[in-house]
Amino acid sequence: MLTDPRFDLQKAIVQLLKNSGPVAALVGDRIYDRVPRNNAGTITAKFPFVGLGETQLLPELGEETNAAETTLTLHAWSQEVGFPEVLRIARAVASALHDADLPIENCGVQSVLLSTSRVLRDPDGITSHAVLTFSILTDANAH
Repeated sequence: MLTDPRFDLQKAIVQLLKNSGPVAALVGDRIYDRVPRNNAGTITAKFPFVGLGETQLLPELGEETNAAETTLTLHAWSQEVGFPEVLRIARAVASALHDADLPIENCGVQSVLLSTSRVLRDPDGITSHAVLTFSILTDANAH
């Protein structure tokens, strides 16, 4: 039977990031599943902040296996001049999550690894954006 750990992983990651001193020093508690916006779609959240992004689940099922690799993307946003602030946020998020011990229900987390990190300027010419992708291996038989 397929165990999908994504919701539990999301809860654990948000909690871990909010409890991380270095992350909180940079973004406070502004870690969003859905970034606040007004009716016109304009972001109303105070910068800088971190937003949860896309997830992908690659199950590994077998007779004695109920494991999965989850790919999770986090986005960091800043409107400070240049890239320094968003790079500090990306470093703090990566340091907090890479090799983190994430206790979740229904699964054992085997590993949390930073896969990619890239930084870019948004088309508005003001906003800096870091995109961090993590690979998380879980096993429902190891909890």
